[in-house]
Amino acid sequence: MSTHDDPEHSLDLRVLPVIEWRTRAQAHRERVDRLVGPYLERRAAGRAHPVVDFLFTYYGHKPSQLRRWHPGFGVGLRGAREYAGARGYHRVADEVYTADPAYLAKRRDTIEFVDRLLAATGSRQAQLSCFGLHEWAMVYRTDDVRHQQVPLRLGHAGTDAVVESMSLRCTHFDAFRFFTPEAVGRNAEPLTRADQLDREQPGCLHTNMDLYKWGFKLTPLIPSDLLLDCFELACTARELDMRASPYDLREFGYEPVRIETPPGRAEYVRAQAAISESAEALRDRLRRACAGLSATSESSAG
Repeated sequence: MSTHDDPEHSLDLRVLPVIEWRTRAQAHRERVDRLVGPYLERRAAGRAHPVVDFLFTYYGHKPSQLRRWHPGFGVGLRGAREYAGARGYHRVADEVYTADPAYLAKRRDTIEFVDRLLAATGSRQAQLSCFGLHEWAMVYRTDDVRHQQVPLRLGHAGTDAVVESMSLRCTHFDAFRFFTPEAVGRNAEPLTRADQLDREQPGCLHTNMDLYKWGFKLTPLIPSDLLLDCFELACTARELDMRASPYDLREFGYEPVRIETPPGRAEYVRAQAAISESAEALRDRLRRACAGLSATSESSAG
């Protein structure tokens, strides 16, 4: 742990006074609670939620981690003893904590990968013709469904018939890898982890949901308002993802998007296009954050 007598001068920090950063941190926690309050209530009662749980169980970023506010690299917090020992932080003066340059250096490869992936994704035309069939492909010709607590809206035979009546055009490996063996060969192209940078495209719901994943992998180096904007979009994308899925989620308050019908497919494309547009702005913000972090890291290394 390094210390300096004049952190604002020696490290070019903008140090926030206690009242300012605590106010911003409290507003951040309240926004998180508004987004995931029902999830936390159900979890406390020991009940699963087939839509919201995914945002924490799959991505592995806990609600408590999401609730912790971070100002981003280059900003110090005065009187922030609760950040002592927090991952990615160090103390630069008495009671002033900030993101550690050593942690920035450690995450340099991740920053560069995220930037390359986001750039590659954003360079492509959005494809809006998958209709969310990845969730259907995950239960095609199998009794081993992922969400055992909710029924299939059309039953097993009806679900299989929908998959067989339409083309699978998944471009996202982390959805494709959960396809049943019988569905894999029906996809327009085989997908691998190695060709991820060559396949991801900005119309994909899961690609846009993953902006949240890339954001928390850069925590605490990016500001939490950016991370939470990505999380909020992930919530919206996940809801559409599951409303268009083969599961009947009306018990949980989700009306289905019936992608097996022409009106349902049109509804899906409209919602998918709106999410893609919002994701474009977030992708740009994340790329600018990566560029700033990379420049700082290179300057420090030099």
